Formats: sequence, C-alpha cells, structure tokens
Amino acid sequence: MRPLNRRRLSNFKANRRGYISLWIFCVLFFISLFAEFVANDKPLIVYYDGRILFPVFKAYPETRFGGEFPSEADYHDTYVVSLIEGKGWMIWPLIPYSYDTVVYGLPAPASPSVQNWLGTDDQSRDVLARLIYGFRISVLFGLTLTFFSIIIGVSAGAVQGYFGGLVDLSFQRFMEIWSAMPTLYLLIILASIVQPNFWWLLGIMLLFSWMGYVGVVRAEFLRARNFNYVRAAKALGVSNSLIIFRHILPNATVATVTFLPFNLSGAITALTALDFLGFGLPPGSPSLGEMVTQARNNLHAPWLGLTSFFALAIMLSLLIFIGEAIRDAFDPRKTFSSRRDDGK
Repeated sequence: MRPLNRRRLSNFKANRRGYISLWIFCVLFFISLFAEFVANDKPLIVYYDGRILFPVFKAYPETRFGGEFPSEADYHDTYVVSLIEGKGWMIWPLIPYSYDTVVYGLPAPASPSVQNWLGTDDQSRDVLARLIYGFRISVLFGLTLTFFSIIIGVSAGAVQGYFGGLVDLSFQRFMEIWSAMPTLYLLIILASIVQPNFWWLLGIMLLFSWMGYVGVVRAEFLRARNFNYVRAAKALGVSNSLIIFRHILPNATVATVTFLPFNLSGAITALTALDFLGFGLPPGSPSLGEMVTQARNNLHAPWLGLTSFFALAIMLSLLIFIGEAIRDAFDPRKTFSSRRDDGK
C-alpha cells in the first residue's frame, strides 16, 4: 500500500466514531441484504416425509404436504402446520413474517409483544419485518442513485473543465437552465400519469442528482489542465480521453469521494420524503417513508412513530459520521500531521 493511502487509512481509523459507524452500517446492510432469511413467512427448511425442502427458494403447493389445494402452501395455516408436523418438522427464520404478511388475531395496530417485537401497523403487518426490508430498499436506492450520479456528474465535469472555452460556457448555461426545473412538481405530474416504481423514481431523480458533482470536478480539471505533466502528455500526442481518465481524473475524484456518504444520506432522505408524500414507491412497498406515514396516521400507536424516527435517525447519523471520517482521511493537513509524527 502506498504511504499516502496508509496515512489516509490511518486518519480514517483515528476517527473512532466514523470507523465504528462504518462497521455498524455494514453489518446492518449485510443483514438487510439477506432479509428473506431473517424475516419471512416461509420456513427456511422443511423436512417432510423423508425429504428436505427449501420453501424460501421454491414455492410448494399445499398438495405437496397432503393438502387439498394446488395453490402455494400457507405455512401459518394450522391445517398445513399439522400436515407437516405429522411427518416432519420446520425451521423458521428469526422473524416468521415478511414485510407484507398479515398477522391475524391481533388488533390493528398492535403494540409490541413477544410475537411482534416492534408491534404491527394499521394493516396488521409486522413492523420489524417492514423495517428490515425498508432499510434494504432505501440503501440500495441511495447507492444506485449515487453510483450513476457520480458516473454522469464526474464525466460531465471532466469534459467541461478539460476543454473549457465554448464547451465550458455552453454547459454552464445548460446547467443553469436545467437546475431551475421544479423537480418536485415534475415528480408530482409524472406520478399522476405513470405508476411510480423503483427504477422509474431512480431515473427521474438521476436527471437532477448528478449536477452536484459537476462543479467540484470541473474546478479540479480547470486547475489541473495547465499542469506541466498534462502539457507534456499533449505534446507527446496522448489522446484527450487518456489524459482525462488516466492522468487527471484520479486526482480530481479525491474531492468527490468525501461527499459520497452525505450524498447517499441525501438520496435516502429524498426517497423517504417522496414516499411520505405519496409520490414514491407503489403502495404496500416496504419503505421508511411509508412507515413515517403510518406513524402520522396512528398517533395513538406511539411505537410506530418511535420506530420510524429512530430508524431514520440512526441510519442518517451513521452516514454523517462515516462522511466526517472520510473527510478527515483526505484532509491534507492531517496527512501532513501524520508525516511529522512519522518523522519524530
């Protein structure tokens, strides 16, 4: 590992709050990625009549267990449970409910209990299961939006700053017009025409989210294009694309990296706000914004409000702490401080 990268890693670890937050966030995200194995209304393993079945991967009809209906077996049905336990056994996930499973026999909403650790919402769905699935879809949406925004924004800023002149001027005027577009109103209009979904929302928000990266990268390229090594590369006949993406871009993206956790938190907050306003994911989708709406509509069930508040507060706080640690890692003053410490 290069000395500079070692110093950056050392600076990142020195920020204990950000370093621990990164581990906590990664563990939570890893758990949510395998939500089907943590919260599901289907058993992980079923041993029936001498054979091992995996309902979490494959749908089995009720007739497979000696039932009467060819439709998929309902493993919470007492009749199906008795059929399976008569010739085998089942292993359930930690939470025996999925995000859309209706828990019968309880009031809606129901307070936290041994059966439902965070209670149920006003449609009798387990809150903890919806929280796990909602965390996953929020983080995946934020990561995907941030990834594509970086590709578009960094590329646009690189071209704009490298060539300058008329290219730079024309693109600046375009961005001024494009950034003046009323994003929220546009989403509301389109939501009344098309049923929103994950990729539809991603595409609409991507139209505007990339502009935040352009200014940072453009400034770095305007500064670096006059460096001696860039002029030497041009004199040797090196192509513009090779100079942009191999020689200048690695240095220019350093400033962009420090913004990633903050932009990720902004993307998650935007999705939550759209879901809360009713212009986000389809109804019934596991969403943190939908959980906030549930809390607003059921003030007599305080566990809904507390769950949604603490889930968002913890997630965004972790990302902010990680962003602060990354900023410290790339801070040249702290790098110079480490260099002086090494020389002592």
